[in-house]
Amino acid sequence: MATAEIKVQRGEFINEPFTDFSKPENRAAMLAALAKVKSEFGREYPMVIGGEHITTPEKTTSTNPSRPDEVVGIFQKASVEHGNRAVEEANKAFHTWKRVPAAERVELLFRTADLLREHKLEMAAWMCYEVGKNWAEADGDIAETIDFCEFYGREMLRLAGPQPLTPMRGEKNYLVYIPLGVGAIIPPWNFPAAIMAGLTVASIVTGNTVVLKPSSDSPTTAYKFLEFLIQAGLPKGVVNFIVGPGGTTGEAVCRHPKTRYIAFTGSKEAGLRIQEVAAKPQPGQMWIKRTMLEMGGKDAIIVDDEADIDAAVEGVALAAFGYQGQKCSACSRAIVTEKVYDTFVAKLKARVEKITVGPAEDPANFMGPVINKSSMKSIQDYIEVGKKEGRLLTGGAQAGVDGYFLQPTVIVDLSPKSRIAQEEIFGPVLGVIPAKDFQHAMEIANDSEFGLTGAVYSKNPKKLEQASEQFHVGNLYLNRKCTGAMVGAHPFGGFNMSGTDSKTGGKDYLLLFLQAKCVAEKV
Repeated sequence: MATAEIKVQRGEFINEPFTDFSKPENRAAMLAALAKVKSEFGREYPMVIGGEHITTPEKTTSTNPSRPDEVVGIFQKASVEHGNRAVEEANKAFHTWKRVPAAERVELLFRTADLLREHKLEMAAWMCYEVGKNWAEADGDIAETIDFCEFYGREMLRLAGPQPLTPMRGEKNYLVYIPLGVGAIIPPWNFPAAIMAGLTVASIVTGNTVVLKPSSDSPTTAYKFLEFLIQAGLPKGVVNFIVGPGGTTGEAVCRHPKTRYIAFTGSKEAGLRIQEVAAKPQPGQMWIKRTMLEMGGKDAIIVDDEADIDAAVEGVALAAFGYQGQKCSACSRAIVTEKVYDTFVAKLKARVEKITVGPAEDPANFMGPVINKSSMKSIQDYIEVGKKEGRLLTGGAQAGVDGYFLQPTVIVDLSPKSRIAQEEIFGPVLGVIPAKDFQHAMEIANDSEFGLTGAVYSKNPKKLEQASEQFHVGNLYLNRKCTGAMVGAHPFGGFNMSGTDSKTGGKDYLLLFLQAKCVAEKV
């Protein structure tokens, strides 16, 4: 199929609509999807290297954080040797995949998007169980996955073929974008479909091949996505799937001399380690490895004297406790000017105490579990620190005994330099910091090593303009919450220790997976 035909067939990019679960037929369909997925618990899944399905004596399991005794899936524990082999197989496949016309690679993404739409609720159900997302969060995750397939497909059509250059008399010149090579794809568990798929499809649509190593907390979601890619026509070796420890298997893949780039989303510490490993050339390595690193956040929402306080309270509560605060974009600091501080705190307490906590597959619950036992312990430790640094307003305890449930927790009257105000917690803990005035609030907001998202609530246009210029974050939202970036509308990526500002879902994103070659011929 020609490029022009695909453009006509797909039309302009439009974000995938969210499912309206208030409709009885959609609720019934989601309940059916949850039942179907649960009937598949405990299945064993292979590694996939060069198209070969491989099993190993050593296994790793994915469990349901709402009920940790439930095994969602059983996976093969990849060794360093498996990681190295996966890179070699990806490198073999690269030499043929890079020559596949861009239009055909784009068609693969579009067919995958169509398959995901057919199985949208089933994929959402896997995320409810495997990573504890409520219905709306899981539905949004898979909608974003579809968006990435559709958006990056259209972007590759735009970038395929010769690019316009300044004419030069006596020469015929052109510039084309070519793929890089083998990519190590290391996504997180918190967006187990969207980020994993976004990194993968951006890689393959640009002509690269990959080793996909999903988080050990969310391998089932990744494997199900791989099945859709294969069903859509993915050739062997283009995506190689392994599950293994980041410190051994993951590092081996990143270190391999034939790995050309590393696309990672996760913690600051892991991202900086990847940068360090990538910077050291290995014997036989012929290039400087490229890294696309999306790391942490300590995101702030400023509430000004002139804000709509009720709207600010709602935005802060949703941004802080949506998906249990386990988003790099989550609001973890509310910085409130002193004139409205007491009013805001009182209203926030009442709003947060309405939040329901329990198993993610139950639509009555807004908050599900945190991802695992280790994470729960780390968050609880931070809460104890917060009790000493500020005043516990609400929450602070475990919620239930079976799963990894924590109450939404708010700690107020914090110093801007406190640990709770500076360190990423990645859980349902919000710190509230008083500010003298709007200028002071801006200074507090920027006093962070991170710079991912931020928001300002104010009815004063001059203050919003000031924030637009001075609030040093990659994604700034005015009079709305700081989570919920949409593909195409909100290219996403941050500054400072939040990463390399890779701007996923934006017009310049695919260029990170390509390199430009200029050809000039004297005529």
